[in-house]
Amino acid sequence: MAKPNFSKITESLQHLINIKHDCDAEATINNISESSEFKGLNVWILVFAIFLASIGLNVNSTAVIIGAMLVSPLMGPIMGIGLAIGISDLKLLKKSLKNLLVMTLISLLVSSLYFFVTPLSDAQSELLARTRPTIFDVLIASFGGFAGIVASSRKQEKTTVVSGVAIATALMPPLCTAGYGLGTGQINYFLGAFYLFFINSFFIALATFLIIKYLEFPEKEYIDENRRKKVRRTITVFSLIVIIPSVFMALNVIKETAFNSASIKYISDLEQSERLSDVQIIKSSRNYENKKIELAFVGKTLTDEQKQYLQQHLIECGLDDVSLNIKQSGTESFDLNHQSELIQNLLDKKDLELTRSDSIINTLQKEITMLQDNNKINMSQLATEIQALYPDIQKFEFGETEQYNLQNNSTQKYPTITLHWNNGKQSDAKFNKWLKARLNDTTLIIKNE
Repeated sequence: MAKPNFSKITESLQHLINIKHDCDAEATINNISESSEFKGLNVWILVFAIFLASIGLNVNSTAVIIGAMLVSPLMGPIMGIGLAIGISDLKLLKKSLKNLLVMTLISLLVSSLYFFVTPLSDAQSELLARTRPTIFDVLIASFGGFAGIVASSRKQEKTTVVSGVAIATALMPPLCTAGYGLGTGQINYFLGAFYLFFINSFFIALATFLIIKYLEFPEKEYIDENRRKKVRRTITVFSLIVIIPSVFMALNVIKETAFNSASIKYISDLEQSERLSDVQIIKSSRNYENKKIELAFVGKTLTDEQKQYLQQHLIECGLDDVSLNIKQSGTESFDLNHQSELIQNLLDKKDLELTRSDSIINTLQKEITMLQDNNKINMSQLATEIQALYPDIQKFEFGETEQYNLQNNSTQKYPTITLHWNNGKQSDAKFNKWLKARLNDTTLIIKNE
């Protein structure tokens, strides 16, 4: 049996994943340098993109937000920062930083102005999604940055990939959400959204830097060796200033995401646990900053064994350093104000349900009345027709006859009309056929008196 040729397999894999063979370093540097410019066309495109994103967030339209991300020029200076650090180009670094700062300020100013004057001030789901960064935002920004710089470094056309990266990394929506926070005076929204924008920008620039170094782009040449060393030191110091806090921010995002995931699992486990079958969680909250989970129970008073289980399961879910605050009627931690609020919420919900039920009942009553009125009108019309066609009929009665079947002990109701004739006359087959067709009921019972 022939042994596999591992050297050929290795060569095939290297050829398969190689991204250096069709790389165009010079064109990439020129393209990114041009895209990091902020003047003329880019200024107008940025302003239009800001309005698009702000309106999309305001009316909760995903399609409009995607359109804003596609036309936004923010990717240029961010990739320019990563490229400048990778090739030790201080001039490009200063230009990219300056343009990114100006773009950011303009975006915040325009979006704040929009949200200040718009009559639609409620925070929609698309907007709220940009106020709490998670580890997934870090991963999206990183892999989006990798895809962006790899596509930009190719010799062939790469418009589709770059457009996809612009959508994935989502730089414009967080900036406009930060503007919403400023425009509406909600600083927590501003801080959360701007934090997300900073994380996205940093990891896109970091991904650009790493790929630039991997592709071995030529560094900027300086005639003066001292000048080159000074530039390198300046860029190194700047990089450390940006990287160190960013690493701590990213770690904090990771820890917060882990805390939220573990907390959600913990609460879900409690809701499904047979040990807590005689109580129910009616409200839960978690606080990463204070490392605390609050649970409000209704039902029987928690036993010592159940309380021990609640504490033990915290450890099993990896929440050793989290404090648990239990609120329940009959315990020392019973919060009367909180319980009153919960009861009031329940009553409000019941009132809303009763209001809806009353509305449905009123609608049905109106329909019944309308049907009854229609029925009366039909009987009046029928009387007029009978009098015109058969003047020998003095009067008639219309109702229901309930028949009892003694064989199978069942009952059946049939519509019945009783005719009162002059001179003892009787209805004939022709009249009976007409009457059943007129009332659209073949089960009609016709009596003559």
